Amino acid sequence: MLRDFAERLILIGVKERESPASKPLAVFTVLDKLRPCLVQIVGDLGFRAVLSRALATANADVAWLHAVHVKPDGSLEGLDELEAKVDSKEVAEGKVVLLAEFFGLLVALIGERLVLQLVHTAMPNVSKNDLYFGEGSST
Repeated sequence: MLRDFAERLILIGVKERESPASKPLAVFTVLDKLRPCLVQIVGDLGFRAVLSRALATANADVAWLHAVHVKPDGSLEGLDELEAKVDSKEVAEGKVVLLAEFFGLLVALIGERLVLQLVHTAMPNVSKNDLYFGEGSST
């Protein structure tokens, strides 16, 4: 369920990035957009801790993520360089796995409803129809 949600958000971020009216956004658009909203709730350290844990967990499924690290500002380091070296399908899969792990940890920490509200705040272009995790979602 979280993987489907992560894939939907990534696709929305890619569409926004490809829009001629918008500037090219950072590689991992979804995390970049979510960071300011989440920092208000869990703080900079909390955001980095959740992202670092999600990255460590995702490493078990996606080997190339071992070369990616969370920088002090909460952004990811090494992802841009790896995109040139790793197959694009593997990169896409790694992003989905990482984002799904991130959302799983956030749901455990602050709850599904608040996570979805934060996503809607950070990414207002996401339609209400895309703001669910799957069957049994509380929205």
